Amino acid sequence: MLRTARILTMQAPSTHSATKRSRLTKTLMAMTALVLVTGCASNKSNTGTHSPASGTHYSNPGSAQARAAVSKWGSAYERDRTNRMAILGYSDALSRNGQTPQAMAVLRGGVIAHPKDREIASAYGKVLAMNGRFDEAMNVLKGAQRPDTPDWKLMSAKAAIYDQMGEHKKARSIYKQALQIAPDDPSLLNNLGLSYLLSNELPDAEYTLRRAATLPGADSRVRQNLALVLGIQGKYDEAIQVARAELDPRQAEANIAYLRSMMQQRQG
Repeated sequence: MLRTARILTMQAPSTHSATKRSRLTKTLMAMTALVLVTGCASNKSNTGTHSPASGTHYSNPGSAQARAAVSKWGSAYERDRTNRMAILGYSDALSRNGQTPQAMAVLRGGVIAHPKDREIASAYGKVLAMNGRFDEAMNVLKGAQRPDTPDWKLMSAKAAIYDQMGEHKKARSIYKQALQIAPDDPSLLNNLGLSYLLSNELPDAEYTLRRAATLPGADSRVRQNLALVLGIQGKYDEAIQVARAELDPRQAEANIAYLRSMMQQRQG
């Protein structure tokens, strides 16, 4: 059972506290970038939301591996632009290669071809949100969701959009509703943990990510996010230990050392 998040008393921010929050936000943004970089460097498989992404490896945008995936799925898409697997696979490959506008166009066509397909709608909503089109993304997800048989993946996508909008309480409420449907899904718990991280509720973030990391199907991102949260709290030795399971030991140590130096600079 998930631990209940702490209830914080809000008060008018002072200039000093606002400055501290600004520093924290910049640090978390930088650390998130670090996680994305290390995620791309990992050679572990990624259990993605879309079926085509399952079993694929992280790769840097523009790398030979990323371009090969775009070419492979692009050929399948050209053979049949209405094939749902080709739509999902090609859009995912494009997104991973940094070609987000093209991925959005592919998914837009997919939604038209498969208006009742929840997985395509979820992917389209996520890509729209990545481009800051939050209202449009919410409308797509709302149109695909059915109140009598809710899809937890659509719920997770909606919650992630709320997190991007800074509405973390709304996001966590939806994540917890989704967890009633899929109580042991590591991707849901990972997203919930990151929601706690974004609102600087680090003990709750650590607790949730630890739980996610122990579950079957937890991928590299879950453990890297756990390493991030541990490092932010100053638990550097354990952070290195967790990161080493996903990365080359020297790279893991270098990343945590970088994290330590950034945290020290922010505190200075």
